[in-house]
Amino acid sequence: MQYAIIGDIHSSKEDLKKVLNHINKQAPDAVLIGTGDLFECTISKRNITEHKYSSLSEVMLLPDGFKELLTFPSVRGNQEERILLITEANDPLLKMLSEMPEKMELGNAEVIHGHQWTWGGEPWSLLKADTVKPLTFYGHSHQSGFVHNGKEEEVLFEHPKKISDGQTLVNVGAVVNDREWVLYDSTDNTVTFMKAE
Repeated sequence: MQYAIIGDIHSSKEDLKKVLNHINKQAPDAVLIGTGDLFECTISKRNITEHKYSSLSEVMLLPDGFKELLTFPSVRGNQEERILLITEANDPLLKMLSEMPEKMELGNAEVIHGHQWTWGGEPWSLLKADTVKPLTFYGHSHQSGFVHNGKEEEVLFEHPKKISDGQTLVNVGAVVNDREWVLYDSTDNTVTFMKAE
């Protein structure tokens, strides 16, 4: 089975459309899965107070027609969590955000946004990942990456990488600005980094 895994869209309708078109050409039968941060919260972490907003338009970017492109399941990211934290509104979209799971299983693989893990250092990067499956797809940093048994490997686009025994972490990159995504073939046990133009 094939999965097209995308994340860190941050409300970029134009970039999402380009990626969805690319997926449709490269892997039309793939099941779409999101790694979170579908939306862009316009209130920064530093500006969060006890105040609750009564309208989603006050706290997020929502271009016309963007929500209609989100036809796939996704785990929640830190942007969705922040929107939920600061908003009290009777809005179906808010309900959708609240129902997004923290993790999703794809057979022997799992999907998580990754903000739950330990990040830091210079340059800012992933320091510690808590995983339960041998293969984990994530996002958060907007940097495509492939780490097998703690060793970072080079990312080459459109070159399938065979998943071998041990622990593999795959950062699928960002849709926003970079238009990157990953094709996971669970039958061939391969991961292919992809980039739409």
